[in-house]
Amino acid sequence: MFLVTGATGGLGRRIVRLLREREQPVRSFVRLMSRYGELEHRGAEIFIGDLRQERDIQKACQGVRYVISAHGSTAGDRNGAEAIDYRANVDLIDAAKAAGVEHFVFISVLGADRGYEDAPTFKAKWAVEQYLRSSGLTYTILRPSGFASNLIPLAEQFSQTGVYLLIGDPQSRTSIVSTDDLARIAIDSIQFAPNETLAIGGPEILERREIPQIFGRIFQREPIVVNPPLAVLDGVRTLSGFVSPTTQKALGTLRTLLANEFYVKPAEVDRLEAQFRFELETLEGFLRRYVST
Repeated sequence: MFLVTGATGGLGRRIVRLLREREQPVRSFVRLMSRYGELEHRGAEIFIGDLRQERDIQKACQGVRYVISAHGSTAGDRNGAEAIDYRANVDLIDAAKAAGVEHFVFISVLGADRGYEDAPTFKAKWAVEQYLRSSGLTYTILRPSGFASNLIPLAEQFSQTGVYLLIGDPQSRTSIVSTDDLARIAIDSIQFAPNETLAIGGPEILERREIPQIFGRIFQREPIVVNPPLAVLDGVRTLSGFVSPTTQKALGTLRTLLANEFYVKPAEVDRLEAQFRFELETLEGFLRRYVST
């Protein structure tokens, strides 16, 4: 039995789908108000719970052999990264160890080890990585450079307006990974990458200004790129602090993502493809499969 947290998210949903396609038993940890009908239809066991409740986590781990932690905080989560990205994962690791789980897969973030003090999510992920390594569990830590699925809503909006908002340096580099590829790696890491920490990125290093060009090719229209400086985000962040300190902290993580480069080198991609025995998908290839033109 697999336990997947964050099972209705962009990555978690794909992990559950792939496990069911392989006819593997999977328990999907979901929130009561989330949309989990598809997962239930595919034959996944639905566990409705709250990752902020240790008791729920302990129940979810009973009878489980493998855990894939694919959940993450959002700006609207109470206590944000501290409660969801850190404490929930620590409790999940403890419960997995107590339940005799054989392998724990943790979805971290590329750059978690860089010491970004102003980014709560990065700090939480790094702390969980260290806790997992010292737990005694067999583990795999995956550090993706960014999910291609996060660009689907932006692509759909672009299809209507032709406008792309690019905050910060347009020449900053990234290597966004196909979320389908990441789901496959998360599952297969149990076989191919025990006790490893892997940077995961797509096969291309892209400058951020190339993303609207990809959108333009897909939808056959010239992109209108709006490129405000990071100072604009800094202003929004300052103002948000008067209303919601949680949102202000979450914007610190966003600023870190926009102000720094997150990419995987070609040699690392080559090693990933050899280790997991498949060719990684380009960002454009992924988007063409998911957006309607």
